[in-house]
Amino acid sequence: MAEEKDLELNELDDTEGAPPDAESEQGEAPPPMDMGGGLPEIGDLPRSAKDLEAVYDIPVQVSAVLGKTTMQVSQLLKLGRGAVIELDRKVGEAIDIYVNNRLVARGEVVVVEDRLGVTMTEIIKTETVA
Repeated sequence: MAEEKDLELNELDDTEGAPPDAESEQGEAPPPMDMGGGLPEIGDLPRSAKDLEAVYDIPVQVSAVLGKTTMQVSQLLKLGRGAVIELDRKVGEAIDIYVNNRLVARGEVVVVEDRLGVTMTEIIKTETVA
């Protein structure tokens, strides 16, 4: 195995051994790469919770989906009290949590006193299209 070396912060700034195009011939670093996605500049980001107060009172619809299935209308009309509908999820598998019909997390069903609840176990990061 190769030995690991602890570097001091100032050692990381050393450009010796850096790839040849890490600096231009004039000694200036190349401009930062545009990663796309229309990300805001650091100065445009909220600086505190107080900056977000304008959106605190906006209502959103939260849905927890245990599973899904597809059936014909004729099958649906035959269902009665006590009928069981088989879903596409297995016991213990995470459920989907949607906010305004957008998948944002996965979680587990929990009991809170005499009600059902959901605990988030995974946050889903979606890439926005600019």
